[in-house]
Amino acid sequence: MAQAVPAGQKWWSGGKSPFHVEYGKLMMWYFLMSDAFTFGALLIAYGTVRMSSNSWPNPNEVFKTFPIIGEMPVPLAFVSLMTFILIMSSVTMVMAVGAGHNGDRKSVMKWLFLTIIGGLAFLGCQAWEWTHLHSEGAWWGRNPFMNIDGTQSTTNFTNFFFTITGFHGFHVFSGVIVNTIMLIMTWRGVFDRKGHYLMIEKAGLYWHFVDLVWVFVFTCFYLL
Repeated sequence: MAQAVPAGQKWWSGGKSPFHVEYGKLMMWYFLMSDAFTFGALLIAYGTVRMSSNSWPNPNEVFKTFPIIGEMPVPLAFVSLMTFILIMSSVTMVMAVGAGHNGDRKSVMKWLFLTIIGGLAFLGCQAWEWTHLHSEGAWWGRNPFMNIDGTQSTTNFTNFFFTITGFHGFHVFSGVIVNTIMLIMTWRGVFDRKGHYLMIEKAGLYWHFVDLVWVFVFTCFYLL
């Protein structure tokens, strides 16, 4: 016979949870798993179309421009900067979660603020990249770039690129909104009154997921 949970004790505390995690964190993991399936389906579809194509545009030629400077001798310099910014924002998110574990409200605010700045910087870089590609004639249904073998390419490249990077960018934007809410709640002392910073940890899980997905997007579109 199952034992009753004592009054005032959480159902997930004291080893009662089969996963030994807090309920909200478990639900976040479920959400991230479902979101991973969506990104996985998009990337698998992209890989299938690309592998079945005779040729494909060269990313070193498509993504070779840097803001203000223009064309760079080093390929993918700008997108490498974007990737560095997002990875560093993941580091600052780790610091925010760690500060939350220590109950250090001021440090949580500092690191969350830096994470938000990193997310906004990444979105700004992506907005510039989209604007630049659009000025060259690239958009959904339009592909001005030739294949690497000199043949005319289809619109599959641009259709997948704008769809998948746009979907990821929406996730980054959502993460910035969530982290901004977390920052305001921290500033108002909500988590101090609760006695824990679990919500910061849940927001951190989402942000790290967004960072991890970008690694796959970066690999598929810019490196392969």
